[in-house]
Formats: sequence, structure tokens, C-alpha cells
Amino acid sequence: MAIDNPSAPTGVRKPPTLYDVAALAGVSHQTVSRLVKGHTNIRPEIRERVEAAISALNYKPNLVARSLATAKSHRIGALFFDRLDEVGPTRSVQAASDRAREAGYLLDIVGLDPRAISEIDKAIELVSQGDVAGIMVFAPTDAVLTAVLKARFSVPVYIESDTVRPIDKKRPTANALGTRMATEHLADLGHRRFVHIAGPLDWFAARARRDSYDQVIAMRNLESIGVYEGDWSPQSGYEAALRIPHDAGVTAIVTGNDQMALGVLMALRERGLSVPEDISVVGFDDIPESRFFHPPLTTVRIDFDRQGAFAMERLLEMIDPEINVRPTDPLVAELVLRGSSAAAPIG
Repeated sequence: MAIDNPSAPTGVRKPPTLYDVAALAGVSHQTVSRLVKGHTNIRPEIRERVEAAISALNYKPNLVARSLATAKSHRIGALFFDRLDEVGPTRSVQAASDRAREAGYLLDIVGLDPRAISEIDKAIELVSQGDVAGIMVFAPTDAVLTAVLKARFSVPVYIESDTVRPIDKKRPTANALGTRMATEHLADLGHRRFVHIAGPLDWFAARARRDSYDQVIAMRNLESIGVYEGDWSPQSGYEAALRIPHDAGVTAIVTGNDQMALGVLMALRERGLSVPEDISVVGFDDIPESRFFHPPLTTVRIDFDRQGAFAMERLLEMIDPEINVRPTDPLVAELVLRGSSAAAPIG
């Protein structure tokens, strides 16, 4: 609910201004402007007063007016694949949007289907036509990255994908680090015969997770019975688990995400196998539902919010080198132990 501007005449409601915020907070309008633009070198007590005034007045920066006054756009375009059922990427783009807003920018999201080349080209054309200060690309697939690299942009572009920082031992991506933790966890429990159910391998995240799995298998002298490709859905995980040979002696399954792991758990039950007594299953993403699976799913938790904020920080630096960005490390992966993993069965 909006609060009346205390400086307005009785009975008249008008949007509060930057000067109203400054007056209520007892600071200069320049200080309010710096905070709205995302500057961080403001004393905590001053920041607290200004933020309280902004909240009390329900102040909204007039980005259109500011753009006209400075001849500078305060909009950022974002190419985002239109898969709202993918929890992690959706959270990342929301965090990026929040960080852009804190810095005084609006994020305009253009959805695309990463499997349709014509849609990708149309989305790139659409976001390029807008009056934007920069473009954020959430590029999950080879097709999206190829199309973006061929396009010509007149503003800074930041591509968020695992191709930005390839897998290496010194600085692995969160996807690589998380899968390594999951696979090593099962190895430490005594498992020696593994299967990996991967996401679609034209996605960078799926390849990063598969490659990390392969690295651990090789380094720990384990045996991989196979890699089965899914499409992130429970159905694909279910179908993949049904294809695992009965006599292969597999005791550990590393899945590319929690939704496929859900299908795996059902398929194993139908095959008369008990989790984790006969076979252990580990997921990835730690979606809210994973702790309610039967059994609760051991999985990898990624700080997708931090990843989204990190990506936006990098783009903001490209747009305005003078902006004060926050030091953010996106490499956050945590193994969450639950009931779907246990020691390898004896014999």
C-alpha cells in the first residue's frame, strides 16, 4: 500500500521524488542518488536512514526521466530460455533482476526456446532493437551461444554459461565442483560401479556435470557402466533407470538434477530395488521438493541467487566501469546428505 507523500498538499497524491527522500532521511539529494545508482561507499547509518525513507515513501526511481536527462539507458536486456520448470536458472535470473534494480536498472527479459533456432534468432533481434545499456545472455545450449556469438551488438554483452570458465582443478565451475563432491561422496561410501544419468548434452551445465563425473571415475579408479542422457524431466530419469542392465552390479547413480532423480527412484522401486540398501542415488540442485522424496534425496545445493547476482555484477562493470560492485564468488556448492545414499552393499 502506498503512503501519501508528506510534502504534498492535503488530499493530493503524487509520486515522491528523490528530494522528498533526502528531506525525510536528512541527507543531500546527491547521497540518495548515489545509493539508488548502486554505489556502496556509503556509511551504514546513512544507508539505513535513506533506505528507511525510501520504504516509508514507497519511492520508485524514475528511470525513464533519468535516461532522458543523461542520454543514458537504464534498461538491461536479458535473453532467457523459457523453461519455468527449471528451478536453478529461474532463480539466477531473478537474482540478476534484483541486483540490476538495486543499481538503478530495469531488466527486460526476452524468453526463447533453446531448441528452436528460429526463435533464438528472433529473440536476439528483439533484444537488440531495444534501447538498452547492456545485454545479459543466459546461454544454456550450443545453439544459443553460437547464435549470440554471430550477432553484432552495440552494447556490452555478458554471457552466463559454463563456457566462460572451463573446468579445471584450480577453479572449477559450480556444476563441476558439485558433481565432483557427489561422486566422491559415493566413492567414499565404498561404491565402485556407477551410472550417470545426465541432462541433455547440448546444455553446458549437463556437459560440465558429466565431464566432472568422468574425471572422478578416472581419478578414483572406479567403473562407470554408462552415461544415459535425459532431458531434465522425471520421465527421462525414469526411462534411463529402466535401461540399466540388471546384471551390471551398479550400486550408485549420479543424476544430473533432482527432477530426473525423482524418476530414477520410482523406476528402481518398480524393479524391486531398495534405495539406499541396494543402490544409492544422488541428485543435483536441491529443489524444495527433494527433501520430501522417498527416501529424502541426497543432493548438491547450488547458490543460484549468488550466481545470478555475480553475472549481473560483471555486466554492470562492463556498462559502467566506475560503478561500485560487490565482491561476489559464484562458486558455491554444498553436498546435502539425506537418506538416498549409504554405504555400498556387501557382496
